[in-house]
Amino acid sequence: MSIEAELKAVVRDPEGLLKALEERYGPGRAEVYRDTYYDAPDGALTGADRELRIRTVHGPEDTRTVLTYKGARVDEASGSKPEAETLVDNAEAAHGIVQGLGFVPRIRFEKRCRNYEFTEAGRRLFATLVRVPEIDGTFIELETEASMDDLSQALSVVHSVLASLGINDTDLTIEQYTDAVSAARP
Repeated sequence: MSIEAELKAVVRDPEGLLKALEERYGPGRAEVYRDTYYDAPDGALTGADRELRIRTVHGPEDTRTVLTYKGARVDEASGSKPEAETLVDNAEAAHGIVQGLGFVPRIRFEKRCRNYEFTEAGRRLFATLVRVPEIDGTFIELETEASMDDLSQALSVVHSVLASLGINDTDLTIEQYTDAVSAARP
């Protein structure tokens, strides 16, 4: 299983960052993610820092659904995790399968995203400018695929790109959206 080498940051100047991304990488792709996170009834996945998610992505040209499993963090500073994901043809069936296996929805929420794909330092990178209606602020996620052997180098490239976009170390966060949305709900 590959590792999602990712850094996430709070964006202090969303308009400035959007302009920089568009100038550097071209127009982004606007998409809305509808995420459902599942857990065992006893919270075993969350308790072990693992995630099971079904995400339906609504874009201007298509809608797709992705099933994702993330293992426990392998790098505490970044929150990077092993990840396996696959497209599914039928969102309803995917939810039915996961629930039939005994998992229950833990939390559902929406992310409004603008995505950019590009290559830097020989690595394929994926940047997402994120707004979650239930929480304050704008965030940027920047990720690339890595193995345990090159995780440090992958994170170095990600960090360098963020710095070149004006994102400071003090803006980095490992808070998960699931936790922030849960905290924002009554």
